[in-house]
Amino acid sequence: MRVFTTVAGPVRGRPVTADGGTVAVLGIPYAAPPFGAHRFMAPRPAPAWNGVRDCLEFGPVAPQSAELPGAPAWSPGDEDILTLNIWTPGAGHDALPVLVWIHGGAYVFGSSAQPDFDGAALAGQGLVVVTLNYRLGFEGFGHVPVSGGEDVCPDNRGLLDQIAALEWVRDNIGAFGGDPGRVTVAGQSSGATAVACLMVTERARGLFRRAVAHSAVNACAPVAAAARTTAEVAAAAGVPPTRAGLRSASPATLVAASDQVADGYRRNPDSGQRHYDPAIYGPVVDGDTLRADPLTAIAAGAGREVDLMVCHTTEECRLLDAVGSSAEITSESRLAAFAADFGLAAELVDGYRALMPGAPVLDIFLAVYGDLLFAEYSSRLAESHARAGGTAYLARFDRRRGGEGGPVRAWHCADIPFAFGTLDEKSVHFLIGGPPGPADHTLSARMMRSWADFAATGDPGWARTGASAGAVMVWGAEADAAGTPVDAFRELWRTAGYPLLAP
Repeated sequence: MRVFTTVAGPVRGRPVTADGGTVAVLGIPYAAPPFGAHRFMAPRPAPAWNGVRDCLEFGPVAPQSAELPGAPAWSPGDEDILTLNIWTPGAGHDALPVLVWIHGGAYVFGSSAQPDFDGAALAGQGLVVVTLNYRLGFEGFGHVPVSGGEDVCPDNRGLLDQIAALEWVRDNIGAFGGDPGRVTVAGQSSGATAVACLMVTERARGLFRRAVAHSAVNACAPVAAAARTTAEVAAAAGVPPTRAGLRSASPATLVAASDQVADGYRRNPDSGQRHYDPAIYGPVVDGDTLRADPLTAIAAGAGREVDLMVCHTTEECRLLDAVGSSAEITSESRLAAFAADFGLAAELVDGYRALMPGAPVLDIFLAVYGDLLFAEYSSRLAESHARAGGTAYLARFDRRRGGEGGPVRAWHCADIPFAFGTLDEKSVHFLIGGPPGPADHTLSARMMRSWADFAATGDPGWARTGASAGAVMVWGAEADAAGTPVDAFRELWRTAGYPLLAP
C-alpha cells in the first residue's frame, strides 16, 4: 500500500488494478463535518490528523433518502460527509492531467461511491481522477433566512463544498502525481449544471482549466423561489422557517419533509411546473456565489477562459419515465396543460408532432420535456460559450439498440458508464440495456480517450463548436436507429423561444 502526504496529514491507499499500478485513496476529508454549530454554514478546512490515515473505503454519503444499487445508503449520525476519492496511475508519474467528477442526482441524492463512477479505468488513460461528495437537499441548497445579528447562512452550500474540494485539489493533488494547473471539472445532470455554475462563479476562478458537462439541467432558482421552498419544507417538518427553527429539525427530518413536499407536487396535476418532475432544489441565483443563471452568464462572457466540452443524450426523459419520476402525460388535454405550465408556444408542440408522425402523446411529451430540461440547455451552453469567445465542443450520445424487452434507449445517464469505462458493473446494466457487447466496449474506449485527451490538451478529437451550430460528435448512433435528426427539433426552439426554468 502506498502513502501520500497531504496538508492535513499522510494517507494510505490501496492498489485496485491487477498489476497494482493504479492506486485508489478513498474517503479523504477535504472539509470539516458541516453539522452541529456549523450546520448551514460555509465549509471549513478539515482538521489535521496524526499518523498515517487509512483511506481504503468511501466516506459516508450526504443526507438523502435514496438507496442506489451498489452504493452505500445514508445513515443518520453520519457527519464526516465532505470527502473525496482519488485514483492515480501509480509511481513514476508526475504532472498528470486531473479530472474532478461531480455526481448528479437532482441535488437530493447520489454520491461518489456509485459503481459507475469508479475512476480506475480513466486513471488507466493517464489521468488522476477525483470524485467527491457534497451537501445535498436542504443541507446543501435550501435557503436559510437570517435575522439581524445572526451569522449569514450562505445559499449554494453544495457549490461552496465543491469549491472547497477544488481548493483541496489545488493544494494537494501534486502529491498524487497530478498537475494543479491542468484540472478539468466534470459532471452529469445536476452535476453538469454545478460545473456550469462553477465556470461563472468568481470564487472558483483559477481552480480549473477545463470543464465537461453531460446533460446539464435547466434549473436555477431566484432567492424568492428558494424562500418559498423553505417555507413549504419547514411547514412539512413542523418547524418555523427561521434559522433556529430549521436547525432544530434533524437532517433526517428535513430529508423526509423535502420528500413530502416533492410528493405533493407529483400528486397534484394542477401544481404547475413542479408537477412534471418535482425537483425542488437547485442552485440559487443569490447575487453572491451565483449572480445569474449560468447560461445567461456564459452568454455574457463569464468563464470565457475555461475550455468546455458538452454532451447530452438524444432521449433524455425516457429514463425519468422508466423509473416513474416524471408525470405520465397521455392525453392531448394534459399535453396542452403541460405546454401552458411552461409557457411553451403551441407551434412548438405542433412541430414535434409533425416530426414524430403517429407517435403517442406520451412520446411527444417526453421528447419535448427532455429537450426543455436537458438537451437544448446543454447545446446552448456550448454555443453560447463559443459565441462569447470561449472554446467549446458539443457531442450527443445516441446509442440505441433493439432488445428482447423492448428498445434500448439513449436516455439520461446512459452515457456515463461508457465515459468512465464501467460497463461491466452489474448495477449499470439497467442504464445501458443489459450486459455490454464488443461494440459497446469499443465505444467506451473512444469516449474515455476523448475525455482524457480533452483533459490533457483541450482537444477531444473533433472540430470546435462555432458561433452557430458547428460540429457535433455523435456517439454510438446506428444509421437505422437515429430517427429524425436532432437539428430538426432544435430549429423549433430557435423559432418558438426557450424559457429558463427555476426548481
